[in-house]
Amino acid sequence: METSKKIIVETTVQAPVEKVWEYWTEPTHITKWNTASEEWHTPYAENDLQVGGKFLSRMEAKDGSFGFDFGGVYDDVRLNEGIAYTLEDGRKVTISFIRQGDETKVIETFDAENSNPIEMQEAGWQAILDNFKKYINNSK
Repeated sequence: METSKKIIVETTVQAPVEKVWEYWTEPTHITKWNTASEEWHTPYAENDLQVGGKFLSRMEAKDGSFGFDFGGVYDDVRLNEGIAYTLEDGRKVTISFIRQGDETKVIETFDAENSNPIEMQEAGWQAILDNFKKYINNSK
């Protein structure tokens, strides 16, 4: 199997790591931030946050023209520190939550897929991460 390129996206959120963890992992929050653009939404999310547990987010265009399920299985879960999972297509993803006083740095590393340009994948994942930051910053 060919080793795929890893892509890293990151942001720093003005919130303590406990709040960042909650907003990242709770389905009621996931459905509010898990989009790359205003044209999309996540009408449904489920999350069994434990090793071997599954997660699923339904991502759809608001006009109903397109949608897909984004899901996988957790390989590692360390409360307020990190998550690792394997996507349904076998790609690996890790997320680190780094406490920096009252802020939290979120770093996502993921295996690139082969059907879309690397830059497009990076831009999409970064847009979702930026939307997460905007959501949590507006929730104070």
